[in-house]
Amino acid sequence: MDFFDVCMTLILVVMAVTAVSLVRRARQRRAAWASGLTAEARVVRAWVTTRMVNDVPQRVQWHEYDFTTGDGRAVRFKESGGPRDRAQDDMVVIHYAAHEPDKATAGEPRPGAELVSTVVWLLLLAALSGYVIHEWVALSRF
Repeated sequence: MDFFDVCMTLILVVMAVTAVSLVRRARQRRAAWASGLTAEARVVRAWVTTRMVNDVPQRVQWHEYDFTTGDGRAVRFKESGGPRDRAQDDMVVIHYAAHEPDKATAGEPRPGAELVSTVVWLLLLAALSGYVIHEWVALSRF
């Protein structure tokens, strides 16, 4: 296996891991919303990360939350994509599943939007994977 094959394999593995992560987080959020369990949580920390996509900076808002479950367990979790105006020490309502309270979400229930977003990202990853495989086969002939 040469360097080209290793790179192409690595690209496909990263795409597969990304797809699995997308589906896993969508299921966790859906389970949290479906459980009907909510709690008041405190924002422990809020920060922004920036990434460059095609020379355009994209901001990602992160929050870390503390809350206590109905059975008295203290839980802390991190979540990306929250509102920019949420600051440290703010109190918010979160949704969590009893079996995975550390996979809670402070997002409002939007199962339809979550499903559409996940499907669109999975289709994009599938198309990109198909393109990578096509190019890998085409370039391997030389």
